[in-house]
Amino acid sequence: MAITAEMVKTLRERTGAGMMECKTALTESAGDVDGAIEYLRKRGMAQAAKRAGRKASEGIVGIRVNAERTTAAMAEVNCETDFVARTDEFKALVDEITEVVFSTDAAHASLVGADGPIGSRLTTAIARVGENMAVPRTERLAADYVASYIHMGGKIGVLVQLDGVSAEAAQHEAFRAFASDLAMHVAAASPQYTTRAEVPSEAVEKEREIYRAQMAESGKPANVIDKITEGKLAAFYEQICLVDQPTVRDPKVKVAQAVEAVSKAIGAPVTISGFARFKVGEGAAQ
Repeated sequence: MAITAEMVKTLRERTGAGMMECKTALTESAGDVDGAIEYLRKRGMAQAAKRAGRKASEGIVGIRVNAERTTAAMAEVNCETDFVARTDEFKALVDEITEVVFSTDAAHASLVGADGPIGSRLTTAIARVGENMAVPRTERLAADYVASYIHMGGKIGVLVQLDGVSAEAAQHEAFRAFASDLAMHVAAASPQYTTRAEVPSEAVEKEREIYRAQMAESGKPANVIDKITEGKLAAFYEQICLVDQPTVRDPKVKVAQAVEAVSKAIGAPVTISGFARFKVGEGAAQ
């Protein structure tokens, strides 16, 4: 059967595959669109399998936030080269994948599986572009307000959950400035936890053991060593806990103090309930 331009166009719109690939698929399936889609999927899976071992550590972090800023999604999409990462086609793929994460609360594994809504898109993209691609991590957060920030054209992405914020307070100039600064702070300071309560007890005890071992031969009394140890722990928390960190904008002010200040400004207690920070390439090893 003759393969018409309209048939090729229809298949391209449904699959995103190239024009010649669509024509070949339709020819192989004798004009059957479903058969052509299956052909393209099988070819894509074969191409993906061939490229699966190739390192994909370039890419873009995509973010999607709803108009009310109460729900947000973030996805890290990797490819092999920065050249591909900078193409409009790849950026469109990142937007599409981020929208999938935003639109569903399904588990990451089910999204990126071979038959998942993200996995199938990657298979098609790999076959079309010729590079290995992956989505190593995704995040979907909800709160009274979700602050967001994209750095370096998508090389770092941040989402921060803020609760205790009414719709009216979310429009307050002081709050908007605080939320923007906080998201940028997370991008720059790279905290691991929100509060001290989240730090695993074994990690804290390990730090204590290290500090005590360092002072074992100092000859200082036990109570003095304990005080010094607690002081060193405070410095440890400043490195890894968001609320303990000095703000990037003003190192004399800690994040917890900035939260108190904005709470007074809007007349309601604001709390940081969580955050996510993706840096391109870090998720590739996970």
